[in-house]
Amino acid sequence: MPLPKRKMSRSRTRSRRSQWKATPAATANCSQCQQPKLQHAACPTCGTYNRRQVLEV
Repeated sequence: MPLPKRKMSRSRTRSRRSQWKATPAATANCSQCQQPKLQHAACPTCGTYNRRQVLEV
């Protein structure tokens, strides 16, 4: 099993990991109330999902 010959320095490791960035959650407008909501989730404002009432608000 191959192993690295030298220890990877902290700066090299951290500079490689600096490219790992979190992206903001994608939002869409609700088809009923036009409020922003998370995609593939029920609207927290009006409680609809896929044009059906699924939550009591």
